Amino acid sequence: MTLLWRTPNLTLTFSLDDGPVRLVALRSTSDTTPPAPDSPMATDQPMVEVSAIGHGRAPGTLRHVGTILGSRLRYVSHESTDDSLRIVQEDAETGLRITSFFSATEGIQTWTEARLTGPGLLELDFLSSVVVGLGSVDLDLVAGDNDWMAESRWSVRPLREIGLPGIQRAPHHPVARSRHATTSRGSWSTGEHLPTGVLLADGYALGWQIEHNGPWHYELGETKVGGYLLLSGPTDQEHQWTTTIRGDRAFTTVPVSLVVGTGQDDAFAALTRQRRSLRRRRPVDDRMPVVFNDYMNTLMGDPTTEKLLPLIDAAAEAGADYFCIDAGWYAEGDWWSTVGAWQPSTTRFPNGLGEVIDRIHQRGMVPGLWLEPEVVGVDSPLARELPDDAFITRRGIRVAEHGRHLLDLRSTAARKHLDDTVDRLVSEYGIGFFKLDNNTMTGPGTDAGGTSLGQGLLEHNRAHLAWLDDVQARHPELLLENCASGAMRMDNAVLSRLHLQSTSDQQDPLLYAPIAAAAPASVLPEQAGNWAYPRTGMSKEEFTVCLVNGILGRLYLSGHLNQMTADELALVRAAVAAHRVVLEDLETLIPFWPLGLPGWTDEWVALGLRGPTTSYLTVWHRQPGPATITFPLEGEVADFFPDQPDGWTYTRTDGRLTVATTVPEPSARVITTTTVKQ
Repeated sequence: MTLLWRTPNLTLTFSLDDGPVRLVALRSTSDTTPPAPDSPMATDQPMVEVSAIGHGRAPGTLRHVGTILGSRLRYVSHESTDDSLRIVQEDAETGLRITSFFSATEGIQTWTEARLTGPGLLELDFLSSVVVGLGSVDLDLVAGDNDWMAESRWSVRPLREIGLPGIQRAPHHPVARSRHATTSRGSWSTGEHLPTGVLLADGYALGWQIEHNGPWHYELGETKVGGYLLLSGPTDQEHQWTTTIRGDRAFTTVPVSLVVGTGQDDAFAALTRQRRSLRRRRPVDDRMPVVFNDYMNTLMGDPTTEKLLPLIDAAAEAGADYFCIDAGWYAEGDWWSTVGAWQPSTTRFPNGLGEVIDRIHQRGMVPGLWLEPEVVGVDSPLARELPDDAFITRRGIRVAEHGRHLLDLRSTAARKHLDDTVDRLVSEYGIGFFKLDNNTMTGPGTDAGGTSLGQGLLEHNRAHLAWLDDVQARHPELLLENCASGAMRMDNAVLSRLHLQSTSDQQDPLLYAPIAAAAPASVLPEQAGNWAYPRTGMSKEEFTVCLVNGILGRLYLSGHLNQMTADELALVRAAVAAHRVVLEDLETLIPFWPLGLPGWTDEWVALGLRGPTTSYLTVWHRQPGPATITFPLEGEVADFFPDQPDGWTYTRTDGRLTVATTVPEPSARVITTTTVKQ
């Protein structure tokens, strides 16, 4: 029996035979050709894998497929509408009931629920969000690594070269046990790797993202008849996660999204549309302000009234809409281990923080503050005032990392402390923007309340999302930026809720170029907060590179604007004006990479944002010129920023663009391409 479910964009085909339900095809709805027997989706792989203590896998393996419970699941029923599908399976022996949920958005969002139908309990140690069967593993994997100041480092590699050796040979057909596994641990969901990827076959691309602000896991492996892509949240093997299910106590996995395309850029375009369809927008998100932040290559966590007042005036003159006072505004001295009360410093602001906030208001800008809400310093008075259950603990001992304790947001006391802090700062100072940072990791989690460490962390992660939702419901005019030592928590669970994402803490503009160029593979262009931090005295080209980094995204302005020459300030204002032109259509533009996703050391880097008739393209040359490069690009080319080419030339021939620079140092330009709508 076959179940066919069509959505406006995708068609899913499920096999409902005498074994577990299988997802055997995932294609564009416009593709009406029947899948070939060796297509990337032809498979015998069950759609759900689940294991529990006492119910493991066969054969023994580090992989999460071949689970005993998963192999015993049998189809029970399904319900479908135009925009949703539920498939129910059961294991008759244990009474385990598995429900797979599919929601039609621009792509597909899916998750899994497990419960028992009768008495007893199961201690789950793994449950997949979904498992996608693959007809072959002769595919290329597009995946991203992530690190502090080295975010969004993408690569394209054949699966056969990264962990899936071909061992099946006639007449011997062993079942492979190898896997390519990618895992994020702790509370930094993108601390090492990105929860997004694309599999490439000839003319077909399967893209995904795991939408969780904590630990996650995906793996790719080979089976006797093909392969699989498995997506999940925390596991026991990787994250010390188990949870108990009963008839009255279900467990639901983290959601994941699936899209398809015809190639790499097409898959990322589909992921971009999927992220927009999942984003929980509020009217205030329409503002799209230019934000000035005093931190990067500027005050660096040392704000004072004396330093801020001239900077506020200069930011207003440059065209900023919001002014955010970054770290240090609460600090009387060495503040790292004393944070938590979030009261303004009296030594930094002798006449009170209100004097600085008033100047921001007077200059027509909205004030913002940096906040690291989830931590309390070990030397803070709050560490003694708040109860133990307000903190992440293990075996009753508070976790301490880098001089901080970490709040457990399941705790009423912890939530009240944060709510009181936000409400006080909004009401007292008219704060309209918070940069929410997170510089300290939880480790594997908390066992407070009798949970496993991984389940305690999962509950905290979900409580964190609920807290963000509550804050924005109480303060509908408040914009929130997501930051975690740069982009160490750059996941779509958080980004579906918040306004802006810091894409890096990288302080070198030439190293920022590949980060800014690759960011839209993970983040919506309208959420990608790329620092633009020019400094007086730079060469004109270095100054320009700093500004160019921010234009195709959300230009996050910084730098000592009050120390700049008239010509330098004029260039800053020109960049802000150019950025505002992009902002008019930014929420509809689709990213593309005519040179491919950037490598960390690439000489040439390019990012495009495509519109129906006008597209924008940033090109960076990160070595001294002269140099030339040619790549496919349609449309008539025009200078955009700077508005004069100054040593750059562009030549179009047969759908290809040749870019040449004679500038004797690294440089960058933003151009537009215009096509006539047919």
